[in-house]
Amino acid sequence: MNLLRSIVFSIVFYIGSLFAVLSAFPVSLAGSAALRRHAIGWSLFHRWCARYLLGIRIRIEGSWPPGPILYAVKHQAMFETLELLAMLDGPVPVMKRELADIPLWGPVAQRYGVIPVDRSGSASALRQMLRRAREVVAQGLPIVIFPEGTRVAPGTRLPLQPGFAGLYQTLRLPVIPVALDSGVVWPRGFVKRAGVITFRFGELIPPGLPRPEIEARVFAAINALEDAPQVDPEVVPQVAG
Repeated sequence: MNLLRSIVFSIVFYIGSLFAVLSAFPVSLAGSAALRRHAIGWSLFHRWCARYLLGIRIRIEGSWPPGPILYAVKHQAMFETLELLAMLDGPVPVMKRELADIPLWGPVAQRYGVIPVDRSGSASALRQMLRRAREVVAQGLPIVIFPEGTRVAPGTRLPLQPGFAGLYQTLRLPVIPVALDSGVVWPRGFVKRAGVITFRFGELIPPGLPRPEIEARVFAAINALEDAPQVDPEVVPQVAG
């Protein structure tokens, strides 16, 4: 059943995504706000496909305020990279530069305003990332970063990459850490599993903390679900904030 569900999902979602990407070019002519609404629509389409074709539901724990926030998110699957677009009302993600260079999709992502990061870690690359991030904050938009720097399997805890601390110290934004367990139902490979994905929004962390403290607090919070028992509660259908 999971294999059949995954086949149907891939056909429907990726064909629909092709139309979403191609239509994003004319939409972008109306400005970045219109493109963000378009991206949210794509995210909602992905949510529908995951719910009704794969049997994946969402549970949300915690809440968050509107406005410029730095969201530090655990990364276990492609699922959250799309889901957060709708959940957080069009945030700007920090992403690997090579993703922004993918044909068709890359130019759309750049027009959306993503913050590309070069994982070589050069000083020039860091300055470019911070400059783009300041532009995003000036627009009053939230930023999403996956501070471990890569997708990890459930149960894996990686040290935070320096780009997170650089953003936190430079932008002086509050941080909300987000733990999730998407990798349990959305593992690497083709076949996905039906189930519940939990997004746990932690307490807001103020700006201005020393680097060791902010990294320790975020590390603990984004890994809060790693040892939690897996249950199948009722889904929270509405998003706070």
